[in-house]
Amino acid sequence: MINWRIISKIIGSLLCLEAFFMLWCLLMSFVFEEDDVLAFMMSSAITFGCGSLFLFFGRTAENALLRRDAYVVVAAIWVVFSVFGMLPFVIHGSLNNLSEAFFETMSGFTTTGVTTIDDVERLPHGILFWRSLMQWIGGLGIVFFTIALLPSLVGGSVKVFAAEATGPMRSKMHPRLSTTAKWIWSVYLLLTIACGLSFWAAGMEWFDALNYSMTTTATGGFSTHNGSTVFFNSVTIEYLAILFQFLAGINFTLLYMSVFRLKIGSVVRNSEFKFYAGMVIVATLFIMYMLVTRLHYNYEPAFRSALFQVVSFATTTGLSNDNAGMWPPVTWVVLGILMFVGACAGSTTGGFKCIRLIMLFKVLRNEFRRILHPSAVIPVKLNGQSIPQERLVSLFAVFLLYMGMFFTVTVVMSVSGIDITNSFTIALSLVSNTGAGLDTNIGPVMSWADLSDGLKWLCSFLMLVGRLEIMAVLVLFTRSFWKDV
Repeated sequence: MINWRIISKIIGSLLCLEAFFMLWCLLMSFVFEEDDVLAFMMSSAITFGCGSLFLFFGRTAENALLRRDAYVVVAAIWVVFSVFGMLPFVIHGSLNNLSEAFFETMSGFTTTGVTTIDDVERLPHGILFWRSLMQWIGGLGIVFFTIALLPSLVGGSVKVFAAEATGPMRSKMHPRLSTTAKWIWSVYLLLTIACGLSFWAAGMEWFDALNYSMTTTATGGFSTHNGSTVFFNSVTIEYLAILFQFLAGINFTLLYMSVFRLKIGSVVRNSEFKFYAGMVIVATLFIMYMLVTRLHYNYEPAFRSALFQVVSFATTTGLSNDNAGMWPPVTWVVLGILMFVGACAGSTTGGFKCIRLIMLFKVLRNEFRRILHPSAVIPVKLNGQSIPQERLVSLFAVFLLYMGMFFTVTVVMSVSGIDITNSFTIALSLVSNTGAGLDTNIGPVMSWADLSDGLKWLCSFLMLVGRLEIMAVLVLFTRSFWKDV
């Protein structure tokens, strides 16, 4: 049986936390004296009130979760956070359409970065800050943030972490998961502060620096200006954005080891990091070559544009310093592959993850060896450690689901009247949480407002499925999950 009382207790606590975050946006509204003050006052009050009701219903629950409870909690939290997170948009009038408001909020929390708002510069500062804050909260995971802040609330925190964490392997720096979560969030916070100070020193206004630091380290891509980073017309800012996007794509456990433990070698020797860095280098050099030879770019702008787009797509951030839709079509293929692969597990990025691709290559290599040596026992090893067989089975299940969802969504979009290029890239960007299309109609800095309401709800669901890496959501739709045992 599902323990609805403990689920209600956790949801209530997190809604109170969300109301607290809304108060930060209310403070921003007071600072700039704009018309979104009432929206955040009402939103925070409604969210806190409903959170209190959930807490009241779950007041007698014990802090212990079963595995099924954990999966329900994780999926429910992301949906509930998005439902209440859209209140500021609706009450203020920034988005009057509920489909668009929910779409925008789910895009924020899942760090997908797609938007239905054509002109973000018309929004008041409080709303802009809320969009960025949503992405920063969702960067490492809403429930993972709870484990760091309120470890006593989630008695089965390991089960919850397993339901929400990205990647096939679970790295722990400390026997207690709550301590691990605090260290990882410390790295995340430090990276955000360093990014914000760097942007500010490079010439951004403090408000822009604050927002871009949150969306860059969260690899979300929401901007405070219509032109993304192009608005600032600064080479320095573009290179800083490249640097911090790249760092946010590294496994945060490795960042912790390099920053706090000063073990730089652990990063350099890591198989996934080497694959990630090599992928970025090779893709950048290829696209740079195409820009120089086909579009006659000068070398430095070609290198900067290629590197920016490669890192942005690989980390599934969605920031832009150029219009990739105008590049040679072969570069779209490269960027599409980067969107699918993503960066490292245990980072804020989406996608299939480099570590899974490495594991697939190793399995295929071992199968070729078995053809020549049928009796040989050849383990699949990663960073010197053998990978259990159940991990490999799960790997292929996730791969098949990714491919199945991708092709299914492509067909649905095509049947809905969207051209095949956009259907292909929309499906890939949603499942990978990249939030960037390659066509000139839905490009990295353009709106998705032309999609029908039905497609917006479908896209919202796909963003959630992509963020929780498919299995954690789809398991809720199986008969065996709800069957009493």
